[in-house]
Amino acid sequence: MANNVSRDVPQDQSSVAQARKPWYAFATVAAGRFVRFASRVTKHGGSALPGKVVEKIDPGFLTRTLGQLPLGVVLVSGTNGKTTTTRMVASMLSDLGLKVFTNPTGSNFVRGVVSALLTEVTLGGKLDADIAVLELDEAYAVHFVKQVKPRYALLLNVMRDQLDRFGEIDTTAKLLSHVAAATTGTVVLNREDPRIAALAAKAPAGTTVRYFGLADDLRHYFPSDDDMATTVSVDGVAGPLPSEREAAAGMAELPADVTLTAVGDHKATFQMDGQDYATDVKLEGVYNLYNAAAALAVVRAVMQDNAAASKATAAADACAVSADELIAAVSRVTPAFGRGEVIDVNGSPVELLLVKNPMGFRLSLASFDPANADTMIAINDEYADGRDMSWLWDVDFTSLRASGVAMVSGVRAWDMALRLGYDQVPVADTNTDLEQAVTAFVNANPGTRKHIYCTYTAMLKTRAVLGRITEVRDAGVGK
Repeated sequence: MANNVSRDVPQDQSSVAQARKPWYAFATVAAGRFVRFASRVTKHGGSALPGKVVEKIDPGFLTRTLGQLPLGVVLVSGTNGKTTTTRMVASMLSDLGLKVFTNPTGSNFVRGVVSALLTEVTLGGKLDADIAVLELDEAYAVHFVKQVKPRYALLLNVMRDQLDRFGEIDTTAKLLSHVAAATTGTVVLNREDPRIAALAAKAPAGTTVRYFGLADDLRHYFPSDDDMATTVSVDGVAGPLPSEREAAAGMAELPADVTLTAVGDHKATFQMDGQDYATDVKLEGVYNLYNAAAALAVVRAVMQDNAAASKATAAADACAVSADELIAAVSRVTPAFGRGEVIDVNGSPVELLLVKNPMGFRLSLASFDPANADTMIAINDEYADGRDMSWLWDVDFTSLRASGVAMVSGVRAWDMALRLGYDQVPVADTNTDLEQAVTAFVNANPGTRKHIYCTYTAMLKTRAVLGRITEVRDAGVGK
């Protein structure tokens, strides 16, 4: 297991570390922690308020603090899977012997990262970590890379999500292109997403480009945005149209550093350097197995670079990480909160499934069999969810016809119930009061497995409601 870390700050971070430091910088951390304490006492301001204040009084704090890290920053972004994949990467690197700083609860704005740093640094601003693994919202990643150039970037996919913020998906791809262009070490890209794979052209000279990918017979599980169609949008067609990937000629021929070659019930097979490695996994849902391939690709890059940098001070074989060690590390990763997380309520396993765009909802429905389970859907339209819920009409819900939906809730409950009606899915109950709805749903039919599909803010509130009914674990990495 590699735990020898080169402590030489790389060239790309050494200049960052010299960010202008105001004379009162010694008080920055104390001020931020005071704001956090005050916001908790008064219940005003939210978890990002300390970061907002620190950004205002000491704009160089983020740059200086992350500039200390000997292995730099891994930036994870894309439409689907950021939180889960960030957790995977952080957990695996920690398992392999590195000290990791991360933002584990999905606070993925720049000020959210600053707020997370305030909980970890000393009063003098020292961060005891080898590397940072950070999830960044697609838009805020652009602001982040202006302050900190990541050593590694992992770009997952581009799908229609929060149309009111980003507009069409080419806009999202353009945002992510700024991340690729700012990365100094290695950019890891999704070979199967043409818009992401094309960002290889944006990587600067000297930056390595790697890919993660799928075996041919698994591509139907993960349609691109161009492949999506539903029973409503295309008469007589249930599910995706025939693949249009051929239009992106040559993408399939790109060499993948890690390829997902087989999936099963809590099982996956990954190919690296031409050899297949099968493993059991704790992750829920087929989509998370592809996220695991992405995580493996960037972790390989980090550990190979660390081994190369450490050769001068330790034997090469003591620094290198084998493929078996990588696979063992991914097998131990547990789901991120609300992303396939299972909470026991009165003998019923309750699975929380975050949904926020057509592809994510489609893959969740395909991954969790509705037979012999009760289903609930909770849809909110707060800012963090995206105000525009029209994407629900791009999801095919016909797989729920036989079992029906026991409860629909959230601010947009009636919109969701109407959408299900168009796919002839029976709905037993609709209640816009989420707390009442969750309580009634989880207490019905004790012992029966339950699936709750929910948007982001609905997931947070659902989790809070469940926390008053039963024990809900902390969201931190490795817990």
